[in-house]
Amino acid sequence: MSRGNQREIDRQRAAKRAEKGGKNKKKEADGPNANQKLTNKKEKDAEIMRLKQQKAADKAAAAAAGGSSGGSSK
Repeated sequence: MSRGNQREIDRQRAAKRAEKGGKNKKKEADGPNANQKLTNKKEKDAEIMRLKQQKAADKAAAAAAGGSSGGSSK
C-alpha cells in the first residue's frame, strides 16, 4: 500500500467521523443559557478564591499573633 493511498483512506475516515459528530464537536455554546452558565461559573470561582484568600489571611494572622511557631527553643 502506498503512502498516498493511506492518506486518502485516513481523510475518508476523518470525514466519516466528522459527519457523526465526533470528539471535536463543540457543546452548544449558542444556547439561551450559555451566558447564564458562564456567569454562574465566574461567581462560583470568585467565591472559591475569596475563601482561599480568607484562609490564607487567617493563617498569616495566626502566625503573626503566635510568633514564629517553627523555631527551636533552647
